[in-house]
Amino acid sequence: PLLLASLAACATPSFKADVSRFQTQLPAPTGESFYVVADDPALAGGLEFALYADEVEEEMRRLGYAQAASPEAASLLVRFDYGVDNGRERVRSTGFSDPFYDPWYRYRPTLYRTRDGRVIAVRNRDWGYGFYDPWFSDSDVRSYTVYTSDIDLKIDDRRTGERVFEGTAEAMSRSNHLQYLVPNLVDAMFTGFPGNSGETVRISIKPEER
Repeated sequence: PLLLASLAACATPSFKADVSRFQTQLPAPTGESFYVVADDPALAGGLEFALYADEVEEEMRRLGYAQAASPEAASLLVRFDYGVDNGRERVRSTGFSDPFYDPWYRYRPTLYRTRDGRVIAVRNRDWGYGFYDPWFSDSDVRSYTVYTSDIDLKIDDRRTGERVFEGTAEAMSRSNHLQYLVPNLVDAMFTGFPGNSGETVRISIKPEER
């Protein structure tokens, strides 16, 4: 049972967000106000944009910035954009081969639990180096769609007209539901905000509940 529980945990679908951030002289929160606007004019005024803008506003308030009543009243203008592509197909093999084997990777580990409770991973040498035979009689070939989603966040200082922050968060997942993707990407963007300028970090995003 312990082994099966470990395997089930490893098989839980999820995706990770790659977050890149750049900043220069981002003002400290004290005495600063902000207003979130759509970077894409086509999204401006939309109810869906307002829903996701609320996520950004909550994060900015949590950091200590005050929300202004209008763009003109704000010292910082936060430009926000989001999207998801149409997806692309991927193929994997299950069945006779290692249940963790994935033809998109060189090989996947098999997990074992030792008598003292430790879990160790052993690489299957028979299926290493990306070997894949879709014609093997006992194999099961399945395809699925992978979507790439992303958000963009830009912060301008209205007093000087200078850009003080730029950031992108991008993730690949089997979901194309923006209501699930965007809030998680916003979480990733503001994890460790504002981060180290010029650094790209990978942040785990929880799986979608079904």
